[in-house]
Amino acid sequence: MKRKRTATRKRCRWVPDGDPDYIRYHDREWGRPVHDDRLLFEMLILEGAQAGLSWLTILRKRANYQKAFAGFDPNKVARFDAARKAALLLDPGIVRNRLKIDSTVSNARAFLAVHREFGSFDHYLWSFVEQRPVVNRLPTGRGLPARTELSDRISKDLKKRGFRFVGTTIIYAYLQAVGVVNDHIRGCFLYAGRRQRAPR
Repeated sequence: MKRKRTATRKRCRWVPDGDPDYIRYHDREWGRPVHDDRLLFEMLILEGAQAGLSWLTILRKRANYQKAFAGFDPNKVARFDAARKAALLLDPGIVRNRLKIDSTVSNARAFLAVHREFGSFDHYLWSFVEQRPVVNRLPTGRGLPARTELSDRISKDLKKRGFRFVGTTIIYAYLQAVGVVNDHIRGCFLYAGRRQRAPR
């Protein structure tokens, strides 16, 4: 009796074989254009939380972050007071770093200010690329940039607006995460920037 051959999807080189969290994130989220402000806020906070840590650490704490930070509702997070921030420092489900926790609250306030000015954070962010994702069509994962002129510009503008933990390297990872930049490599089944949209 012949065995059925099972097709194995090829993915970007940074995805560890057999790790379901990374595979799910790569296949369902990374590089897909996001236009939902709540998710844009969530990913901005998670990318900042990752600073100095592995992305897998943050992925595995993501559900805890969603609970700790009110479902990433920027309106609620912006109202967190000193007592709420002190309680978060005792929460083992998140990265207990005072600066990162403080920045989440101040970033929520800055995020809302951008929303008021531009109508949405989505409109603000995507205006940097004229509302169209940058598709890099990289041949391999080697030489993947840590920053670009685009991430430099956005990082600088966010800092002027009062955001923290938004250095150019963090912002480039953010742009990849929310699909402003598509860096799926040749050989990956998501290569070449298929038009995929996150739910609005």
